[in-house]
Amino acid sequence: MASNKNQKQNSSRKARIEEMRRAEKARDRRNRIIAITVSAAVVAGLVGLGAYVLNEESEKKAKAEAAVKAPVTGEKSWDAKKLGRNHVAKAVKYPMKPPVGGDHHQIWMNCGGDVYKKPVPEVNAVHSLEHGAVWVTYNDKAPAADVKKLADKVGKTPYSLMSPVKDQSGAIMLSAWGKQVTVDGAADPRVDQFFTKYVQGPQTPEPGAACTGGMGEQ
Repeated sequence: MASNKNQKQNSSRKARIEEMRRAEKARDRRNRIIAITVSAAVVAGLVGLGAYVLNEESEKKAKAEAAVKAPVTGEKSWDAKKLGRNHVAKAVKYPMKPPVGGDHHQIWMNCGGDVYKKPVPEVNAVHSLEHGAVWVTYNDKAPAADVKKLADKVGKTPYSLMSPVKDQSGAIMLSAWGKQVTVDGAADPRVDQFFTKYVQGPQTPEPGAACTGGMGEQ
């Protein structure tokens, strides 16, 4: 009788062990399936995110290229080849206000995103334009909110500068070497277009030249 009882106990124990092994194998299979599913989802998400980022970058690049190619509405242009580029130590009488090129002082105005509260010497600012800077100018008619917004933009943009020019014809004007436009305000889409097109743009006589280490606000 004892032998039969022991045999039954051994059989029951073996059955429990087998059941535990089957449960463990089933759990392992579920964990593998979950891991594979999660991994596949993560990979798919990364691929999708990568495609989205690439698409966004492609769209930004396409817009930038379109802005460079498209003419700026209302822009005035001067023949860059006819604008003097001599260094002079005397005042220069420019045919446009603000000037967009011509003979200038050998020291440029700092244009690494510099915002000047007072008028700057034209002969120094013109040298900055020669280096590929965009010069934002405004007079007393420009709304204070627009002046602040443009100052923020200039402050974040290397190869740009900003200063007041009291006797200019437009309230807000943008100038580059041989290029100039009067805009309606800081939200005018031509502001971004002008910056994209002319900050170190193809009109630059001396691309890559320094915009720091020159003359700062006095």
